[in-house]
Amino acid sequence: MVSNQKLQNALDEIKQICNMETALYSANGKLTASTREMQLSTELARVVEEFAESLADSQTFQEYHLYRILVEGETEYILVCQVTGEEELIYARMAVCQIRNLAIGFAEQFDRNHFIQNILLGNILMADLIGKAKKYHIPDCPRVVFVIDTGNKNNDLAMELVKNLSDLRSKDFVTSLDQHSVILVKDISHIGEEHAEEELKRIASSLSDSLHMEAMIKVRIGYGNAVNRLSDIAQSYQEARLALEVGRIFYAEYDTISYGKLGIGRLIYQLPMSLCEMFIKEVFGDEIPDILEDEEAMTTINKFLENNLNISETARQMYVHRNTLVYRLERIEKAIGLDIRTFDDAMTFKIAVMVIAHMKDSKRGVV
Repeated sequence: MVSNQKLQNALDEIKQICNMETALYSANGKLTASTREMQLSTELARVVEEFAESLADSQTFQEYHLYRILVEGETEYILVCQVTGEEELIYARMAVCQIRNLAIGFAEQFDRNHFIQNILLGNILMADLIGKAKKYHIPDCPRVVFVIDTGNKNNDLAMELVKNLSDLRSKDFVTSLDQHSVILVKDISHIGEEHAEEELKRIASSLSDSLHMEAMIKVRIGYGNAVNRLSDIAQSYQEARLALEVGRIFYAEYDTISYGKLGIGRLIYQLPMSLCEMFIKEVFGDEIPDILEDEEAMTTINKFLENNLNISETARQMYVHRNTLVYRLERIEKAIGLDIRTFDDAMTFKIAVMVIAHMKDSKRGVV
């Protein structure tokens, strides 16, 4: 149903243009909106209720004209116009058309949104999908699904901002399936394949930065691969959800994550717990080293790995003497039993840390 504020705005515009007083009632005869000078008596309210229960399309009562506004054969509203002459009678009929078109437009928008939601969830048969796609004029084209995790922080505001910030095209859709995420189904037919990944990353980063600056909402965004058919949008949606989940576990430092760039995290996420436990025992023995909980040690390790095992560059970025860094790495080697100054041990340690993160997350899920 159209919001009361939009209906009120429509009646105010009619009053401004035609200087005619109007009131709008719901299908069951309850007042929804009215102009300021409209005389609403108890007797008029009774007439409206009786008219709502009748089969008539229009009715007159004193200087008031009542009109039934139908949408797809069902009564949506009852418009009451205060008519004092032939000219206002024409205005009244025009007002009926305006309110009807507003209601029809909103109904179509609602139906299109519901249609897209069913596609995302995979809750629609192919025959129904084809028929409704034609009805709503939604053609196949290359699209990508972005899932914007708002973390339960003002989801409605985030949705409005996404609509305003994402350069929406006629084939784009913004919707939501829960209270902590907004879904953007983006038409990318205007993006060349050679620049697609770069442009998708730019779109995701721009949305993340804008939501943070405009509404102070810290979001994480995952997006799937491009699909060419409406029926495959569900696949891109599931990929975007998986990207968010894998990113939360292994790449928490990133605000945006692509399903096509999950790397080794994708493999580790699918490993069974028995295999993870076997691997960790093989690397660290029966006890996971306490140093993995040491913030300073892990900062040193991560910075060392970021700099491709370059001691001099890592020491420079950490503002420590080279010998100090070598000492720290030797202490780390004694604690974990791996010399991360060598490529093989560094790679083993990196994978082990990701496996441990996966194991901890799985245990939280069980609890």
